[in-house]
Amino acid sequence: MRGTSRDIRTANRYRLVRQAMAESPVSRPRLAAATGLSLATVATLVGELLDHGMLVDAGFEDSGGGRPRGLLAVNPRGGALIGVDVAETHVRVEVVDLALRVLARAHEELRHGEHQPARVAGRIAAAVRAAAARAAAGQRVLGAGISVPGMVDREGGVSVFAADWGWHDVPLLGLLAERVPYRLYLDTPPRACLVAELWFGAARGRDDAVVVSLGTGVGAGLALGGTPHRGASNGAGEWGHTALVLDGRPCQCGRRGCVESYVGAPGIMRNLRETSPDSPLLCPGDQAATIARLAQGCDEGDPVAAQVLRSTAGYLGAALADLVNLLNPEVIVLTGWVARRLGPRLLELAREAVARHALRRPLAATEIVLSSLPADPVCLGAATFALEGTLAALGRPGAGVR
Repeated sequence: MRGTSRDIRTANRYRLVRQAMAESPVSRPRLAAATGLSLATVATLVGELLDHGMLVDAGFEDSGGGRPRGLLAVNPRGGALIGVDVAETHVRVEVVDLALRVLARAHEELRHGEHQPARVAGRIAAAVRAAAARAAAGQRVLGAGISVPGMVDREGGVSVFAADWGWHDVPLLGLLAERVPYRLYLDTPPRACLVAELWFGAARGRDDAVVVSLGTGVGAGLALGGTPHRGASNGAGEWGHTALVLDGRPCQCGRRGCVESYVGAPGIMRNLRETSPDSPLLCPGDQAATIARLAQGCDEGDPVAAQVLRSTAGYLGAALADLVNLLNPEVIVLTGWVARRLGPRLLELAREAVARHALRRPLAATEIVLSSLPADPVCLGAATFALEGTLAALGRPGAGVR
């Protein structure tokens, strides 16, 4: 029962802080009305957050004739959060304050053949140290969230499997603990994008949502009942490795016909090669340049670009329809660098394809949108892992911030 009560209290902190970030400055009655929490619960949680410097008093508002209502605001100086996006080709770090203002950034390249665990950990640590040094002086760091591709054991801090790197059971947080002096939290890019959308984006306030990340790899973050669904071993959301084409293209995971091999960046490059092997849109070995040229070709009315986008959207729509039929979500959010680059055209064509494949009733309840988050969603979501970890720790013995 103690564990259950603590979990409920943590979930209530999340709701309250999420609302305070959205409406700051805000009164206690407004927080109670918006979150569904009682005024007594709000008062208790606000007291904790004031004591830890995460909220501050922000004056008063007219209450329409009665006593003025006290206002609360998120304290930008209440702590810094570090978000780390570890991708196949780079390490990107952003440091944000509690008002979500970016205080500093850093970037490290990961070259082909440089994916040995110790070397990647060194790159991550170098980028974190550089960004932390550039952040405002005197800002306490609440923690650092690390997003890595593949499957992870978030409690143990282990990268269980990363196909592109050949990683198996790499104790990543153990390697980083020797180099980074902050509390560390590990998860995957789709989960980072999901958390960012739940806290700050198109999934905010939705009970059932899917955030689909399209990049070099492909994955889905799932929210059921308003909270991330992780599965029995933190493996939920490997939608990119579900079968789309029986005995189709080989995939990095070792299987054939996976969604990722048709709608991830390498898969889109193959769509282009199969459509027009000699197309000037194709930049062999350069995913970002190829996707950029494809987007530009669509803007300029290039028929090959249009055909490739249409076929890619067809594969994507069929795979999204499976999510609609299986999960009946309120919203599906498309994010990731490929989705951002191909943008509304991909969205429109994918919606048309979903309509051809999904069952009518669940589809009628599902909105499919592009992410509107202005910040890097992976870094923002990873930083939010640190925020959630800090909020979960409040009230426990020894829960002070390092």
